[in-house]
Amino acid sequence: MQLRYQYRVYPTPGQQDMLARSFGCARVVFNDCLRIRQDAYAAGVRLSDTAVQKQVVTAAKKTPERAWLGEVASVVLVQACQDARRAYRNWFDSLSGKRKGRKVGAPRFRSRRDNRQTIRLTRNGFSIRPNGKLYVAKVGEVEVAWSRDLPSEPSSVTIIKDAAGRYFASFVVETTDEPLPPVDAEVGIDLGLATFAVMSNGKTISSPKFLRRAERKLGTAQQVLSRKEKGSNNRVKARLRVAKAHARVSDARRDWAHKHSTAIIRENQAVFVEDLCVRGLARTRLAKSVHDAGWGMFTRMVEEKAARLGRTFVKVDRFYPSSQICSHCGVLDGPKPLSIREWACKACGAVHDRDVNAARNIHAAGRAEWLNACGGAVSLPSRGKRAPVKQEPTQAARSGAEGIPVVHGREDVKKG
Repeated sequence: MQLRYQYRVYPTPGQQDMLARSFGCARVVFNDCLRIRQDAYAAGVRLSDTAVQKQVVTAAKKTPERAWLGEVASVVLVQACQDARRAYRNWFDSLSGKRKGRKVGAPRFRSRRDNRQTIRLTRNGFSIRPNGKLYVAKVGEVEVAWSRDLPSEPSSVTIIKDAAGRYFASFVVETTDEPLPPVDAEVGIDLGLATFAVMSNGKTISSPKFLRRAERKLGTAQQVLSRKEKGSNNRVKARLRVAKAHARVSDARRDWAHKHSTAIIRENQAVFVEDLCVRGLARTRLAKSVHDAGWGMFTRMVEEKAARLGRTFVKVDRFYPSSQICSHCGVLDGPKPLSIREWACKACGAVHDRDVNAARNIHAAGRAEWLNACGGAVSLPSRGKRAPVKQEPTQAARSGAEGIPVVHGREDVKKG
């Protein structure tokens, strides 16, 4: 399978200037492609990809208005055309139902004020030199902080500049991960805010609350930014301080999620998680806490690593009443407000911790669905009323323009 390996790079001031030109040229070509395709679609004219590329790159270089496109590597401009084509194709495939997953909107024009600037190069536009530096066409040899070796020769690289002014190189490589040795343990996970995760085996993961802990520092930096005059150099410096503070929070959350998701996958043969509607919960009064928790990112990491390392991952339907069912006798006891953290079953008298009971029910429902999907005659206990479990086939999470999982320059999964 294909993976992205991302590393920090440190271009010199001259290389940063050249990269800024490349970002700008790629942005202009991308926007020109979108504009031409929109005009052609409105006029009812069909244009081939080759015709669009010739118009926005080859012909544009010969005009006085776009002559500066020749200052950057041609592979950057060609890949910008390919990105625009893919964006349009994904949109139309999403409208027709050919593209799986949630609906995607129409591609938008890129701006120089975007927080993230990127260029993409294929094999003829970059190479890794024997001295460990990354050669980028018309930019030169860029220093790379290699935290781990690449498993194979990369097929493409994306140079990224984020809002904090940091530069990254994201390589696409082919990997052949070997499955981990089988283990007997299985676990159901109930995700929450006060406690990030409660597992069916009784283990808990406390909520780190990275954003909440950094709120004071972020608030101070944001206040300083709001008082700077627009267009001044001091405002640019203040904006960078805010961006770097947010980047530290984001990086800490991602690193934490990588470590815990890896530990869960290594210790369990099968993992069952409730399919939470994060987008819906993010529209409630708990929005900041929901975003800070990072449930979606954590679940996606567990799913990706399970697929890579031979583990089983199952999502339980979000409407399954895991908090209302007695995990001991299977009786549906009815809804309970969030203030009730412990309750006793009226049928068997068992006393349950709300979250542990929910995790055990998620484990039972997910395991039944998994074994039924494999052809086994397995169902939930028949005693009492059980809510039906409806499970959709799981799909590998996608990230980036090519739908390739990202490995952030460190060993997130150790070989067993």
